[in-house]
Amino acid sequence: MQFGVFSVGDVTVDPTTGRAPTEAERIKAMTAIAEKAEEVGLDVFATGEHHNPPFVPSSPTTLLGYIAGRTEKIILSTATTLITTNDPVKIAEDFAMLQHLADGRVDLMLGRGNTGPVYPWFGKDIRDGMPLTVENYGLLHRLWREDVVDWQGRFRTPLQSFTATPRPLDGVAPFVWHGSIRSPEVAELAAYYGDGFFANHIFWPTEHSQRMVGLYRERFEHYGHGSADQAVVGLGGQVFLRRNSQDAVNEFRPYFDNAPVYGHGPSLEEFTEQTPLTVGSPQQVIDKTLTFREHVGDYQRQLFLVDHAGLPLKTVLEQLELLGGEVIPTLRKEFDAARPAHVPDGPTHAGLVAATGSPRTGAGVSAGE
Repeated sequence: MQFGVFSVGDVTVDPTTGRAPTEAERIKAMTAIAEKAEEVGLDVFATGEHHNPPFVPSSPTTLLGYIAGRTEKIILSTATTLITTNDPVKIAEDFAMLQHLADGRVDLMLGRGNTGPVYPWFGKDIRDGMPLTVENYGLLHRLWREDVVDWQGRFRTPLQSFTATPRPLDGVAPFVWHGSIRSPEVAELAAYYGDGFFANHIFWPTEHSQRMVGLYRERFEHYGHGSADQAVVGLGGQVFLRRNSQDAVNEFRPYFDNAPVYGHGPSLEEFTEQTPLTVGSPQQVIDKTLTFREHVGDYQRQLFLVDHAGLPLKTVLEQLELLGGEVIPTLRKEFDAARPAHVPDGPTHAGLVAATGSPRTGAGVSAGE
């Protein structure tokens, strides 16, 4: 089981001070969070991709490349790479380059994003969102697996005898997660290729994620990649911790109440009751997170959002200390003990390389061939 954190990179006013960080401060804070995540023993750091204020991570591979040079073990991922508006040729080359720089500590999560205007900013039509997703990923999948590609599609110019460079490290493509909040078509796409499926699992009730993951598992087995319980699943989550639960509630409430994504809506108590958000003690986070397995089965990756809504860097680093010191060791032990032997662990480059040439790659992870 892999545990980590992801950042959406928002620049938000701290409601307790009235001050927002500068863009430079926020970018540096994200690198500090990644370094701290490795220090406290987390497995993954992931960044979103946005091209509009108030977000700063418009170039994830640049950020992750910098972090790669400052870390040694942690897997570097995206919490969305826009498969709709990025050129699949550029994705193929950028992430292969990052693979080499990070010695394989790289995977990525593909998604359509949550900002409609991004489509025309990059010369696309939002009405083509799903067809773009399917076509672009089909091309990306080939670019990483075929040395010479001839290709023609609807949304970009044809390719003739094209080779994406550099080639993937050790001849193995980065592992791909397909991320979605609400689109069953994305679960279908992940299942078709035998890739991972990541349910955001933050703003919706657990029952919704349960249905999406269930569909993915069913179709994963249908396409012959393994049994349904061997499908590779990741979940998002959201926590705020203090050793005393009431301290956590009191401290987090002004951030929750003013957060751009859910402020001025349901109360903190209503939101924590209806969604996976946990605000409380380390034990409360452990107890609630362990229930996720009851809804989606054994899964491979759990990412927590800990740095949004204007929370100062000092507070975020304290959260990571509690996660790494008091929460993750227990969660790792409990999840790993419950996972049957035939269910794969989280994907790694070493695992993918070790299984190259077999029907399934990387600790039971399908390559989608």
